[in-house]
Amino acid sequence: MPNIVDSAIETKEQLASNLRRLIADAEDLLSATAGQTDSRVAELRARARENLLVAREKLADADAAIRAKTREVAAATDDYVHDNPWSSIGAAAALGLLIGVLIGRR
Repeated sequence: MPNIVDSAIETKEQLASNLRRLIADAEDLLSATAGQTDSRVAELRARARENLLVAREKLADADAAIRAKTREVAAATDDYVHDNPWSSIGAAAALGLLIGVLIGRR
């Protein structure tokens, strides 16, 4: 289950990153067309500005959700380690051994 959660968090982080880039590009486009006075361009700029505000709000919500889910996963991991210390120690030792073997092969 942690793999699914990690994958979902990573996907949300990628989405948030893409949205940040999109917002930055749109703001650059708005700046580049600031001198144009055509009514159609002005209308499109106004709509784009409104959409950017909505996108920023949604990005803030997505960031908050990612942070909340990360804290939730960290708390669940902490609870598991406290409830099962020997299993956690064994898993950490096995992981350390595996990493050692992989590094030793190089």
